[in-house]
Amino acid sequence: MLDTLPEQALDDLTELAAQICGTPIALISLVDEHRQWFKAKVGLDLTETPRDIAFCAHAIHQRDLFIVPDALKDERFADNPLVTGEPGVRFYAGAPLTNPDDAALGALCVIDRVPRVLTPAQEQALRVLGRQVMSHLELRRHTRDLIESECKFRMLAENITDVLWITSSDLNQMHYVSPAYEQIWGRKAKDLYLHPHEWFDTILLEDRTHVFEVFAKLMKDESSVSVEYRIARPDGTVRWIHDRGFQVRDARGALIRLSGIASDITDRKQGDITGHRLGAIVEYSDDAIIGKNLDSIITSWNKGAEKIFGYTADEMVGNSIMRLIPTDRRDEEIQILEKIRRGESVEHFETLRQTKDGRLIDISVTASPIKDATGKPVGVSKVARDITGRKKTEEQLLWKTAFFEAQANSALDGILIVDSNGKTILQNQKMIDLWNFSPELVDHAEDRLRIEWVTGQVRNSRKFTEKVAYLYAHPEEISRDEIELVDGRIFDRYSAPVLGQDRKYYGRIWSFRDITDRKLAADQIAEQAAFLNKARDAILVQDLEGKIIFWNNGAERLYGWTRQEAMGRNAGELLYLDTKKFKEINELTLSQGEWHGELQHLAKDRREITIEARWTLIRDNDGRPKSILAINTDVTEKKKIEAQFMRAQRMESIGTLAGGIAHDLNNILAPIMMSIDILKTLSNDPQAKSILETIEVSSKRGADIVRQVLSFARGLEGERIEVQPKHLLKDLESIIKDTFPKDIRLQFSIPNDTWTILGDPTQIHQILLNLCVNARDAMPNGGNLQVGVENCVLDEQYAAMNIQAKAGRYLKITVTDSGTGMSPELIDKIFEPFFTTKELNKGTGLGLSTVMAVVKSHGGMINVYSEPGKGTTFKVYLPAMETSSEGRKGLMEQAVLPRGSGETILVVDDEASILTITSQTLQAFGYRVLTAIDGADAIAVYARNMTEIAVVLTDMMMPIMDGPAMIHALTRINPSVKIVAASGLNANGGVAKVSGMGVKHFLTKPYTAGTLLKTIRAILAET
Repeated sequence: MLDTLPEQALDDLTELAAQICGTPIALISLVDEHRQWFKAKVGLDLTETPRDIAFCAHAIHQRDLFIVPDALKDERFADNPLVTGEPGVRFYAGAPLTNPDDAALGALCVIDRVPRVLTPAQEQALRVLGRQVMSHLELRRHTRDLIESECKFRMLAENITDVLWITSSDLNQMHYVSPAYEQIWGRKAKDLYLHPHEWFDTILLEDRTHVFEVFAKLMKDESSVSVEYRIARPDGTVRWIHDRGFQVRDARGALIRLSGIASDITDRKQGDITGHRLGAIVEYSDDAIIGKNLDSIITSWNKGAEKIFGYTADEMVGNSIMRLIPTDRRDEEIQILEKIRRGESVEHFETLRQTKDGRLIDISVTASPIKDATGKPVGVSKVARDITGRKKTEEQLLWKTAFFEAQANSALDGILIVDSNGKTILQNQKMIDLWNFSPELVDHAEDRLRIEWVTGQVRNSRKFTEKVAYLYAHPEEISRDEIELVDGRIFDRYSAPVLGQDRKYYGRIWSFRDITDRKLAADQIAEQAAFLNKARDAILVQDLEGKIIFWNNGAERLYGWTRQEAMGRNAGELLYLDTKKFKEINELTLSQGEWHGELQHLAKDRREITIEARWTLIRDNDGRPKSILAINTDVTEKKKIEAQFMRAQRMESIGTLAGGIAHDLNNILAPIMMSIDILKTLSNDPQAKSILETIEVSSKRGADIVRQVLSFARGLEGERIEVQPKHLLKDLESIIKDTFPKDIRLQFSIPNDTWTILGDPTQIHQILLNLCVNARDAMPNGGNLQVGVENCVLDEQYAAMNIQAKAGRYLKITVTDSGTGMSPELIDKIFEPFFTTKELNKGTGLGLSTVMAVVKSHGGMINVYSEPGKGTTFKVYLPAMETSSEGRKGLMEQAVLPRGSGETILVVDDEASILTITSQTLQAFGYRVLTAIDGADAIAVYARNMTEIAVVLTDMMMPIMDGPAMIHALTRINPSVKIVAASGLNANGGVAKVSGMGVKHFLTKPYTAGTLLKTIRAILAET
């Protein structure tokens, strides 16, 4: 039945259709009786398409695929309303869905609005999927019914006190005997499986012939028989048995099994009980014990009769027994009385009786004559037992046994049921077909031969037999695995124990399913999914509310969220800073069917990513919106490169324009400035002279601005001579002290052994003055201004951390203020010409751009570090000359750097180049190095190597887990951990951040190898 189709199967159909023909439109055409089920189960209200125009009407009656590559070019469908109108079908491919009886239930079809041609592989995939759909439906139905029947059968067999038995149709093989056998017969059930005729061997010789005659009728034409006989137990006691047997036939009516119920009736047969004891037993027996005369008038009526029939003794004694007997059964009573009068014995029989409330009940009756002293019959004693429940149980058993075997034989799986000793109780036809059992193996009594045959067909026979042995040694375990046969077929093997309510083990059920075709189809789907995961773009699917339902490997790489972390999350909350933007685009996609453009997304580490997004609305089979497919390409670096290129072009254009303007201004200012001196000599008017002086000052100021513009535009090569910067700084100190506000506290640091540089003194002075003036302007309410100079050697370590630097000797000039500071966005713009944060008419915006031009023209570099509210530091590096003896001495001192003694240093940095050069430097100087790319990685490495790591050198700004968070975690693991923090921010600010965590050492990026090695040696020397 199609009502077993799970939701996952529908999803699989849709996905496979998309893979087959590139469109996610997949339809299942159902016969009319399943349409309401489909609406209730799947939530789709399918409307019926008239059969005379439906494509599926053709596909349902095909033996193979029905394919229409282009409906407009096919005469059968060119004028079809489904082609010429909505939904505009151009391509159709359908596979018929038929049950095992070859009845058409529907069609699995793939439809598209554009013509298509399927490849052989795609056609085969559609065939396989059609077969798998029907196999899945039939399998689910058979398995469900089979398990239900088996459970009821097992519970019945375990809980009745009678013996339930099942044999072959010729009584030569015992298939099953219930646990009550061992209690009643006093013998082992496993011996009966090996020697089925032991059952008859226990029957007393005088009863055996009669039993053989009764069961001979059962094996031929009697559907059911009953017989009583005595058996001899191993302890010498004799028991009476009432045995009722039934025929079990298959769906075609062929006799396939015999089954029955054997009850212990010894107590009923015993006749040597004393009168007193017998009277008590008679009175309080659960059986109805009734006495009557030969005229059927009741003379005695016990408690059991009251309980069974509902009448009291007062109501029945003295009345006819016929009150209890249905009209159509009264001839039985007359015949019994006739036999008693003739002195004949009355056999045990079963019949119907009517209770006081009108119910008909099944009873088991034993009639015995009551004789006088002369031996003449004077009445009848009847013992009646209510067997209504037992009769129902027998009927249910008969029906369930037949149904169970019919279900097993119609299942698509091979099924094998064995008892607790491994003896086969049942194997269905599919089991025989799957394993190619010969007739000899099917009928052979020894399971060992079948096991040997099966083992020989399995590719890894050793593993197969070990698993079987393991399950028999661990009876309560459930197992499911796959096995491969030597002929290439693959079986899904499932095994479960048969346990009673008391957890007693009664046997095991095995099932084998041929999944060869399914595995091939699954491999093909997995291969296609692998191609999707290899895409570099992030591909995700979200439902109409934004919940993520698909997330490929490209999305994991782009955003940092794993598939498990992303699935089920809302895309707007996970990826967007502004959820309103997500909702806006979502609504546009729903209304227009698609959307594309650029978006700002957030990665897991909170980085902003620029992506180029393409959204497409996915619809279901009825054209209703179902989900949204988003393909996102990371264009963050592309946008940065474009911005840098545009900035470079803008700077070049501005430089060219500025140079041209400056040249023209120089030509304008030159005659004005030359004319001023002449006019001064010609005029004696004091007021005129004052005006001329004002003109002169303005002209000179204009000339200075022109020089700044030329410095930016052309670099102003200027004159290059040996310059001692400390002299320039001392001059600068005097100017600042005389002109700067008194609330700015000035601190100069000028060593006597500073190296000299080759440069233009005026331009160097211009650099220092511009930086100091900017520092003054950043401190409107006063503050600290620090100016210092020092010798330094930048090594390969530093050069690797700063792309502007080259290894060598440098003179470093530092200008630090405690002013307002700058944001990262502002720092990116300060060196652009004409950019200024000062008020109108208080700055030209050429100061820092001129500084940058002068520094570059001298072969140097400039770095800036700033935080809002924490001030700014400018560091200018100018190449130093290598002529002085002091310089050579300094180099010698730099060459003698401290070395390690095999200590382990953990280096943590998200920049690969810094991680590499730092590791190489430390290893070259005798240290062992471990590395980590972020804080989370560092914690894992430290936890594994805590006893070995001597120092942790970590960057402060990292994704996933930054430096402060990592330091906090490490100190919780080891409060005495030694840590060196490093950052591109200024040292003072960095120290302030980590000093509260016990970190005493801080390196400002970029740093030299000497600084690194001395800092490491200093922290190692601490106790």
